Amino acid sequence: MPNGTNPEAVGRFDRRHPSDRPPDNRLPAQRDRDRILFTSAFRRLAGITQVVGSEEGHIFHNRLTHSLEVAQVGRRLAEKFLAADNSLSVRLDADVVEAACLAHDLGHPPFGHVSEVLLDKLSTQQNLPDGFEGNAQSFRIITKLAFRSSNMEGLNLTRATLNAVLKYPWARGNSGKKNRKWGAYEAELVDFKFARQLQNANDDEQALEASIMDWSDDITYSVHDLEDFYRARLVPLHLLVTDAGERQRFYDGARKRLQRDELLPDQAFAELQEAFDKLAITIPLDVEYRATQKQRSALRSFTAGLINRYVSNSTVGVDGKKAFLSVPPGFRKEVKMLKQLTWHYVIENPALATQQYGQKRIVEDLFNIFHEEAKSLNAPHIFPTSDRENIEAIHMSSQSGTEKERSLVRAVVDLLSGMTERHAIEMHRRLTGASLGSALDFIAR
Repeated sequence: MPNGTNPEAVGRFDRRHPSDRPPDNRLPAQRDRDRILFTSAFRRLAGITQVVGSEEGHIFHNRLTHSLEVAQVGRRLAEKFLAADNSLSVRLDADVVEAACLAHDLGHPPFGHVSEVLLDKLSTQQNLPDGFEGNAQSFRIITKLAFRSSNMEGLNLTRATLNAVLKYPWARGNSGKKNRKWGAYEAELVDFKFARQLQNANDDEQALEASIMDWSDDITYSVHDLEDFYRARLVPLHLLVTDAGERQRFYDGARKRLQRDELLPDQAFAELQEAFDKLAITIPLDVEYRATQKQRSALRSFTAGLINRYVSNSTVGVDGKKAFLSVPPGFRKEVKMLKQLTWHYVIENPALATQQYGQKRIVEDLFNIFHEEAKSLNAPHIFPTSDRENIEAIHMSSQSGTEKERSLVRAVVDLLSGMTERHAIEMHRRLTGASLGSALDFIAR
């Protein structure tokens, strides 16, 4: 943020490009919400993995249903806080929270986490320093890629909504957490600074509305994936309740993962284990899922109760001019362990691992094919029209050689991360000759 800027003097609902459409009956953040909701990027999420493939069936959440549920939880939290303390209205808006929740997963590539890691590796190997990150890609979509008008880039959202989308409000760092997760690429630095004018200088903390979005995401992901995978008989909730040995095997796996990924000390994990022990005794499920009415009712009551538990016990604290989300540490520990159930029983399941191997092959092949074609001075006709126009513009630009190379890599990443999983699979078959399709097929995005 520029030195000397007073956050209180900056308009929360200013837009990056002043020449927007005239005001209508909606509030500014309501317009933001509607702009996100009606984008093709939002519709695409119906074809994107939450944990297992989007084609596996309606029993599982995809990124679209997940985003809608995050938006519902986020809005209810914001409304609860505002009802308790109306003075928060100067820094908290339920429409802003809902808009941020709808936008938070727009940048997820096909095939989920494995593709995100691979795209980062492939793009950094091609000299693109800030690589790929799903949260930064979401910010790029709403500020640059989503199409509303030829007069401006992106959706031209308000400063408040842009700031609320920034789950990780920093650019990529050289090491540590900032090298693993970040919220904006160098290419969107101007938009990032515009959003962060609502915060104090050099402040890496989330905005209040961003923290509500983040907590809503954690609640929804942990609880609804738990429901999905118990119904699919992948997470044995009944054994975690009745079998001490099964619970210990889960703890052993969770400890190993968290100590590897987060360098979590034994004492901290012991606290997580204690939190899950307390939660386990409340689980009303002691047999394998058979879809009886009694079981379905018990499961739904349990998951609804969990969401109510985490929403009801969340509050907003105020310290001087700063407002912050406050969640009892025990509940955050419960949610962290609920998320570990999905890792232990689903993500590291060999059946999913073999799928992911094939998915990574698809993404890597497509990246290499499109990158090689993008470097050609001739307009590569294997690209959809809008991507081809972008690549032609890069070749015709006055950028230096290095800048041009990086822009071409970014264009390829934009293309791949903007595909649905079905689109990626079909395009891979077509370009590798496995299934050529028809010459009459319309290639659009």
